[in-house]
Amino acid sequence: MDNIVLLIAFFGLIYFMMIRPQQKQQQKRKSMLDSLQVNDKIVTIGGIQGIIKALREDNLVIEIAENVEITILRTAVGHVIEEEDEEINEDEEIEEDGEIEEESTEK
Repeated sequence: MDNIVLLIAFFGLIYFMMIRPQQKQQQKRKSMLDSLQVNDKIVTIGGIQGIIKALREDNLVIEIAENVEITILRTAVGHVIEEEDEEINEDEEIEEDGEIEEESTEK
């Protein structure tokens, strides 16, 4: 009898530690994909950034450069770029000193 109680408790713990968070994450992703709109700025799972120009049932047309549009699957959308994220990226400066340090091959 004690073994059955422990087994049930173990499976309950597994459910709340692994399965339930995964279900919440899937639900959140589905709602993000369902809420996509034209002119949203997105990043694909491959790292391509673009602006949504057309929405279709299973895919999107995004503009990745001026007059360059590609069609991607909805499931390829990694996340939507929020306006707050854009402001952070504009404020950051990339330092480039142009110098490349060569590795020493001495033994």
